[in-house]
Amino acid sequence: MHLPDEFMKRAAECERMAKFTRDPESRTTWRHLAERWNRCAKLAMAVTASSEATRHRKPAPGWAHH
Repeated sequence: MHLPDEFMKRAAECERMAKFTRDPESRTTWRHLAERWNRCAKLAMAVTASSEATRHRKPAPGWAHH
């Protein structure tokens, strides 16, 4: 599975747990966990986009290294 998608899936699971828990403290904890997973997903998307851009870049010509 694509890493950002996996993180988003985890965030959704935490949101579901927050929705069904009765304890306000637990609800807050689950929501904070969901926020963290969402931040991880955004970071993973940025890293993936960055590596994609680098991977498709053509190498510099030999004369550019001098």
